[in-house]
Amino acid sequence: MQIPGGRDGRRMLAVTFVDKAGSGLWGATAALYFTYVAGLRTAEIGLLLGIAGAVGIAGPPLGGLLADRVPLRPLLAAVQALRAVASLALLTTTDLRLLLAVTAVGSLGDRASSVLTKLYAARVSGPDRSRYQALNRTVSNVGWGVGGLVAAAALSTGTTAVYRWLLTGDALSFAAIALLTLRCGEPPSPSQVVATGGTGAGTGAPAAQKAAPVPGPHPWRDRRYLAYTASEAVLFLDDSVFQVGLALWTVKATTLPHEAVPLLLVLNNVLVVCFQVPFARFGRTPAKARGTLFPLAAAYLAGGAALAASATEPRWLAATALTLAATAFTVAEMLHATVSWELSVALAPPTAQGAYLGVHGLAQAAQRSAGPLVVTGAIAAGPLGWLGLGTGLAVMSLAQRRLTRDDDETAMSVPRITVSEH
Repeated sequence: MQIPGGRDGRRMLAVTFVDKAGSGLWGATAALYFTYVAGLRTAEIGLLLGIAGAVGIAGPPLGGLLADRVPLRPLLAAVQALRAVASLALLTTTDLRLLLAVTAVGSLGDRASSVLTKLYAARVSGPDRSRYQALNRTVSNVGWGVGGLVAAAALSTGTTAVYRWLLTGDALSFAAIALLTLRCGEPPSPSQVVATGGTGAGTGAPAAQKAAPVPGPHPWRDRRYLAYTASEAVLFLDDSVFQVGLALWTVKATTLPHEAVPLLLVLNNVLVVCFQVPFARFGRTPAKARGTLFPLAAAYLAGGAALAASATEPRWLAATALTLAATAFTVAEMLHATVSWELSVALAPPTAQGAYLGVHGLAQAAQRSAGPLVVTGAIAAGPLGWLGLGTGLAVMSLAQRRLTRDDDETAMSVPRITVSEH
């Protein structure tokens, strides 16, 4: 299979796999580590993760802003190294104040890394960025699965020391991807301009001058892009549905056993691995991405209706409805990932691409903070809450199509370097 971006594209997929495998080691066990190793109470863990999440919101815009001003490859490697240092620092203390500081730094690096990796992929894959995104998400899910399986096997030992080893493995994965990133090439940046001197006979003019940044538009003054980002924060709620909603709804509102929850998450993982790449065709151009918002709305509506229907008897009917809900929200997840990747890049002016994608990264960061509250609110409201959530997501999908339908900008197929001749 040909990988968009050539050698650097393949290396960045390896970076994604190692990154997510390491995160899989730590993500499912972080709360347990803070409980059994650091000795924190439940309220303290909530405070720790809440503050870290709030600080992490600054990561995407900060990373994107820097990416328009400095070379991307060393910046991304430095952020990965920061994540490694922060993870290792957690092993050195059980003091809540120090843990707060270290976890906040790690969260900042984690969120910045996400937008910088996306920016690198968009630049290196060029017109094939939609297909590359699909491959990247597939590799990401495989990495998470591998890390989660290793963590589950390790936890079967029943010792607290295993939590330290899992955290160490997570830190080493960040160090490894920092080194892998340094082996990649620097992708061409649309925010750079190369000025060349004339080469006419006898002119004696210099052949070239060093590239210099070109000032670009400011995303915080672009009302349309800000409105688009706000709509994205709503559409990313499918993440909280899987992380919080399905588990709580299954055990509180249905007659199914607790063992059904991991099976629904496995279904999500398998569907993404199998179908994310074929779904890439729905986002090959901005026009196709906007058209995909129609089936995305239908998937959200179907998912909400199926969850509402699952609070019923007999058990087989509840199981069928939950399976349909998990499938519908997984389809929505894959469609939205494809649409979001394409439109977030296509709507960003090439000369300020990093800054714009940094602002777009706020959508997912904000959803991670507010999403659990929205989903638990839907659970508290019962079946009507899920119907309302599904309808709201469908309406927002259609609103986003209207917001972006008159876009006359050309999607960035190949990052451009402007050359001015004198």
